[in-house]
Amino acid sequence: MKRLFAAIKIHPTVRYISLFNEISSSLHHERIKWVEPENMHLTLKFFGETDETLIPAIGLVMKESAKKSKPFTLKISKTGLFGSHYDPKVVWFGIEKQQELESLAKNLLAGLEKCGYQHDRQNFVPHLTIGRIKELKDKQLFQQIIGKYNTVEIQEENVTEIILYESILRREGSLYVKVFSFQLA
Repeated sequence: MKRLFAAIKIHPTVRYISLFNEISSSLHHERIKWVEPENMHLTLKFFGETDETLIPAIGLVMKESAKKSKPFTLKISKTGLFGSHYDPKVVWFGIEKQQELESLAKNLLAGLEKCGYQHDRQNFVPHLTIGRIKELKDKQLFQQIIGKYNTVEIQEENVTEIILYESILRREGSLYVKVFSFQLA
């Protein structure tokens, strides 16, 4: 069994790293597990623990989906939260609406559904998880700090491939190992 997910790799720019460091250092007093910038990715589909015999079928669907998509540019901007205003769970950077991304995700998820992978409960909401909130000591201050970055432009990312990653959980943080990748048409 391998813990797998399909994703788009994000290559953080100097601006991205600067904003990430600014936010995380401003919230150093809170219990937040920050995602290292070098691990940054846009998840297209999380498979979880997967029997290795299913990897070829996943790869075939990813390959077909990549062939139907042309390279495109993502615009990463603004910050936001998942969870309620009073009990936030995740801090994220947003992805502006992009037709090529939506088509790629739709093709991928439809192909995977034919292989037995059901759609997740939620709709596909493109975002970059930058932190997972464990506990907040000062919710009001937290909201003020995050609010300062609501409209900030972060970076653009040229997307030319999709990747199947294995996520290896370790005490010092997850290690993402590329299983394979497929170039967009």
